[in-house]
Amino acid sequence: MDLFDLSGRIAVVTGGNRGIGLGISKGLANAGATVVIVNRKAAEGQSAAESLREDGLSAVAVPADVTSTSSINQMVAKVIGDLGRIDILVNNTGVLVKKPVVEISEEDWDYVINTNLKAVFFCCQTVGREMIKNNRGRIINISSNVSSRQQPLRSVYATSKAGLNNLTRALAQEWGSYNINVNVLAPSVTITDMNKKYFLEEHPEALEEYLRLTPKGRVAYPGDYVGAAVFLASDASDYVTGQILFVDGGLTL
Repeated sequence: MDLFDLSGRIAVVTGGNRGIGLGISKGLANAGATVVIVNRKAAEGQSAAESLREDGLSAVAVPADVTSTSSINQMVAKVIGDLGRIDILVNNTGVLVKKPVVEISEEDWDYVINTNLKAVFFCCQTVGREMIKNNRGRIINISSNVSSRQQPLRSVYATSKAGLNNLTRALAQEWGSYNINVNVLAPSVTITDMNKKYFLEEHPEALEEYLRLTPKGRVAYPGDYVGAAVFLASDASDYVTGQILFVDGGLTL
């Protein structure tokens, strides 16, 4: 049996319509899973799911605002109603506000914490209830290497990701007896459509600094996280829970 085979598994990926989320969605689908792409803008989610189906993969889209518990509940009920269960949850949705601490507003704080931490907690809670019924599940929370090393102007973001790491440990401890594994995948600087202009055109000096500090000598692309995500979602990681897997080219060293 292939330990990395996800055939027959149902995987929900929040923010799965672009960037790292889309890369992970493709990776899980290529490993055999049916992927449910969850994001706020229905048209973007449908377009991403269609792109996977054009490649012969199994994917659908369900719109939801994961900062709203009622929207999360509706999304989970829709997936359970249509597909029967949720085997894998990838909490990928995240936002960043880059400002000095003295300029952070209450609205900035709430925006980042609600998206990066509150939303993940309630997605885990709602999906976790279903996984407990099935006595099985895999949850992958997408954090950041900034949870362990500081970068300028990311105080609230770093706080949210450090909290996410600890939430992951708490869930792993509480749900281990239900055969639910909860782990963190912590990326580094990643060239996506959203930040390509920032790093490649507007701030190449920032990119050079990352390259100088990264032993692998390059930045990441969404495809760099596929192997780690499939590992954490599959039977290959059956005895791995509560762990933080840094996929950052050695930057945290």
